[in-house]
Amino acid sequence: MAAVLRGVVAGLVGTTTMTAAQVLPQKLQSGGEESGGGDEPQDPWEQAPVPALAGRRIIEGVFHTKVPAERIGLLTNAMHWGYGTTWGAVYGLLHEHAATRPLRSGLTFGLAVWAMSYLQLVPMGLYQPPWEYTPKELSMDVGYHLAYGAGLGAGHRIAAE
Repeated sequence: MAAVLRGVVAGLVGTTTMTAAQVLPQKLQSGGEESGGGDEPQDPWEQAPVPALAGRRIIEGVFHTKVPAERIGLLTNAMHWGYGTTWGAVYGLLHEHAATRPLRSGLTFGLAVWAMSYLQLVPMGLYQPPWEYTPKELSMDVGYHLAYGAGLGAGHRIAAE
């Protein structure tokens, strides 16, 4: 149980690190202003982030409950944080049985989570296969997951002390 708890803490730190890596450059480029303007899509789900789309599929498919567009933001955050924290728990269990350095194993695990996202989201039709993305898009995505892995390893080390 302690290994899972350390992993959950690590997952929270990793997800926080990944979120900062995703959001901070956007904020700096836009000068902190929200990008608005333009026409709203007829269906807000057409512009929804992938975590919200995946969550919607799960909720509507399993629970047969419609998810209103007003819940896109909440669902995006719930899926993003839930996914990162859950993988953190898995990392905690695996790390318990491996004599590796947390930062190195965290980075490796972050890359594994990146690969798993494609294994899950391509068949769902929410991602394209990796070879259909530009090298810049792929490198950014890998970078986000390396940030997650670095935070994961650091969080695990902190939780273990």
